Amino acid sequence: MTGFFKLSILILIIILSSACSSSRPTPEQNAEKLFQSAERLLERGLWEDALTAWEQVRDAYYTPELSMLAELKIAETYYLAERYPEAATSYKEFLRRYPEDFRASTILFRLGQSYYRQILSRDRDQTNTRNALNTFEDFLRKYPNDPNAAQAEQLALRARTRLADHEVYVGRFYLQRKHYRPAIQRLENILTQFPEYYYRDEAFFFLGRAYLAAGQTTEAQQILTQLVKEFPASTYYDKAFKLLGEKS
Repeated sequence: MTGFFKLSILILIIILSSACSSSRPTPEQNAEKLFQSAERLLERGLWEDALTAWEQVRDAYYTPELSMLAELKIAETYYLAERYPEAATSYKEFLRRYPEDFRASTILFRLGQSYYRQILSRDRDQTNTRNALNTFEDFLRKYPNDPNAAQAEQLALRARTRLADHEVYVGRFYLQRKHYRPAIQRLENILTQFPEYYYRDEAFFFLGRAYLAAGQTTEAQQILTQLVKEFPASTYYDKAFKLLGEKS
């Protein structure tokens, strides 16, 4: 558990503990007992039991603050249990309901992580990749000096790399099936949308091949020349050089 959430819990327990005592437990005392039980279950990794307890705290609505914190703890429990779709939904709903909460930056970052944990391989649907990227970019716009900013930048870059990987995969798929225009469009997208893409040599090579297959010789020579100049150690260097020689 992060110190951030520990502080939230400590503050709430102090508030609850300050309620007047009597021989019969007050609603506040019952809430404190249930809250502490849920926290112990969470610390022991008993995710389902913890979720049930947090839901009881939330639904009992002892105080608005306690119900709000229970909602946040439900999201955190989903995340720790690696139930990332539910975590993302819960974090997103919390931010929708409490956009001015003092924990908003941490929760937005956690939302991005929840999407990021669901990213699939480059040959699969990239919806979660785009969601992660959009969330991290939103986080960096709003909280550029946040302690999590450096990690958000790194994860955003990885998400962009995966999206570019996907474009290469789809471009090669179209090229293999002789659908040259869609292949060119996909591979050109990489150069305009992901100029920092680390594996540009692969994109250059297959874009060059697609240009040649489509009869765009000038464009093919330009992109293949760029490959051999910028990536002399590339595994595609010899193949690109050979194609240039054949067309010169």
